[in-house]
Amino acid sequence: MIWSPAGAGLGAVSGCGLWLAVRSSPPMRRPRLDDRLAPYLTDAPRQSRLLAVTAPTGSFGAAERLVGPTIKGLARRVDGWIGGAASVRRRLARAGGGMTLEAFRVEQVIYGAVGLGFGLVLALLAAVRGAHRSPMALVVMSGVFALFGVMLRDHLLTRQARRRDARMVAEFPTIAEMLALAVGAGESPVSALDRVSRIAGGELSMELRNVLADNRAGATIVSALEALAARTSLPAVIRFVDGMAIAVERGTPLADVLRAQAADARESGRRALLEAGGRKEIAMLIPVVFFVLPVTVVFALFPGFYGLRLAVP
Repeated sequence: MIWSPAGAGLGAVSGCGLWLAVRSSPPMRRPRLDDRLAPYLTDAPRQSRLLAVTAPTGSFGAAERLVGPTIKGLARRVDGWIGGAASVRRRLARAGGGMTLEAFRVEQVIYGAVGLGFGLVLALLAAVRGAHRSPMALVVMSGVFALFGVMLRDHLLTRQARRRDARMVAEFPTIAEMLALAVGAGESPVSALDRVSRIAGGELSMELRNVLADNRAGATIVSALEALAARTSLPAVIRFVDGMAIAVERGTPLADVLRAQAADARESGRRALLEAGGRKEIAMLIPVVFFVLPVTVVFALFPGFYGLRLAVP
């Protein structure tokens, strides 16, 4: 082997370049514990929706975060001025949806702000046209519109609760018959409630799912049913809860009781329809007396008047 100075110089230069390349490259990072465990956690089961905690997110982003504390403060003042928190909570429970008292007061403040803005616009238009020269009257008019907005939200809540109660009353006979079939087939009351709540849809089945959720959380089925009766305050649901409680506590036959309750609910619904028809009977006479009858009289008398007119020379 022949040594040459040029070859030695070339080897030294290449070795120096390799050393510089290794030195300039970033050091290898050790894998973190999250990276090492991630492949084994990809197929992990999802968390239950009952245990999931969702952070409240606003619809207006930064604007809501800026104005939110002010609106909440106004909502607390409205709650202090109006009062009736217990009545509002009962109506919120009847209306469903899971809205809290604070959220309802916030909506009342928003409705009042919209009414105040509408009143200010009308006051400015009246001031421009010169209809009202007193500024106090314009301020009072704006305040009246703001109060109207607050009371409008309360009226809408009452209307929503009544509509939901009407839907539950309409659904009750079918739910009661399905429960009677399930109990008559040999299932326990809790199993029958579970089956019917999974099969049926509507407001009453949703309340039955809430009853089962309370039962799984540790409450007895009787106390969960009593909570349902306290939330709804409907006579048919209260009788249903009493029958279920007696059947669970004393072991009495439940299928016949549920069938009788379903028949009573259908009969009460029929009576309610007849009573509504009797109340609407007078209202139905208004178009007949003021619209149909005059047209009929005109059509009956017009040929006679026309004939008299032709007979007169």
